[in-house]
Amino acid sequence: MPDLANRVFGISQQTDFQNIVLEVFKLQSEKNQVYRDFVRYLGIDPADVRRTEDIPFLPAGFFRNHRIITGSRSGKLVFESSGTGGAMTSRHYIADPEVYEMSYLGSFRLFYGNPSEYFIAALLPSYTERGNSSLVYMAAGLIKKSAFSQSGFYGKNIDDLLENIRKARAEKRKIILLGVSFALLDLAEKYSPDLSGVIVMETGGMKGRRREMTREELHAVLKKGFNVKNIHSEYGMTELLSQAYSGGDGLFRCPPWMRILIRDPRDPLCIMEETGQSGGINIVDLANIHSCSFIASDDLGKIDDSGSFEVLGRFDNSDIRGCNLLME
Repeated sequence: MPDLANRVFGISQQTDFQNIVLEVFKLQSEKNQVYRDFVRYLGIDPADVRRTEDIPFLPAGFFRNHRIITGSRSGKLVFESSGTGGAMTSRHYIADPEVYEMSYLGSFRLFYGNPSEYFIAALLPSYTERGNSSLVYMAAGLIKKSAFSQSGFYGKNIDDLLENIRKARAEKRKIILLGVSFALLDLAEKYSPDLSGVIVMETGGMKGRRREMTREELHAVLKKGFNVKNIHSEYGMTELLSQAYSGGDGLFRCPPWMRILIRDPRDPLCIMEETGQSGGINIVDLANIHSCSFIASDDLGKIDDSGSFEVLGRFDNSDIRGCNLLME
C-alpha cells in the first residue's frame, strides 16, 4: 500500500482526510479479519458508512489478545506495551516500519521542525531495556536524525546528560529532553538543573515507580525543578503509529492524518459531535493502515472547536499503561 501511505501523509485538506478515511475503512472492514468480525458483530453494513462519525471504533483492548493485521503481510516488528502491574500487554504488529517512521518524523517536523537541528536527549529508563517499545523506536529514530553526536539515551548517566545540556545551551543549540514522568521527576527533585530554554517533553507513565499525579501537579513540580515556563507532552500509545503534541497548555494537537472524536460514555457507539463535551477518546490514526485505524481508547477527554483535545483521565478499571498520559 505504498501509494495509500503517501496519500495519507500528504493530506492537506479536510476533504482529503474524509475521502481517505472512508477508503481505509472499506479496506480494513474487508481485509482485517478481527475488525471485519467486529463490524459484523455490531450489525453494521460497511456500505452504509458514509462519514467518519459513522465508523465503528475497535476497543484498544483487542490488541491484548488479538493479532490486528490488515491484509496478508506478517509483522516485521512487534511493539509491546509495558504491562504495568502484571497486566496483559498490548501487541501491535508492524507490517511496514517505514510507515511508522514517516508518521513520527512527519509529526515532529510539523510541530518542532527538523530533528537534525536539535540536541535530543532521551531519559527512558526501563523502556530502553525492553527492546520492543514504540516510544524507544521513535526516540532512536529522532536521535539518529540529529546532527549532534551527543544526542542519545542517557539512562543513569545523569552527570553526562547535564554536562552536555550545559554545553549545548552555551552554544545556543536547540535542545529537547524527552522523558517518562518518573525519570523527569527524579531528575527535578535530585538535581534541580536549570533547563531554561530547553524543551522538556514528558511522555507520561509512572510505571508504579511513583504515586500517580494529575498532569497539572506533575507539570508544576517539573516547571519549578527545571526553571522552565512550560512542559511539553506527547500523546501516544502502543496501539497507535501517530502522536499528538502539547506545547504546555494542556491541549494536544494532531497531525493531519490523525483525528480525535469523543464518544458518549453511556453509549460507546455514539459520537458526541458537539465540541466541549467530555467522553471517551476515539482516535482515527491513518498511519495504522496495516492494522486498524479506528481505535476506541480507555482515555477520557474533550475536544475544542479547533480539533485540539484535552485528556481528562481514564475510565475506571482501565489498565494504566506506561506509555500513556497521567490520569486524575
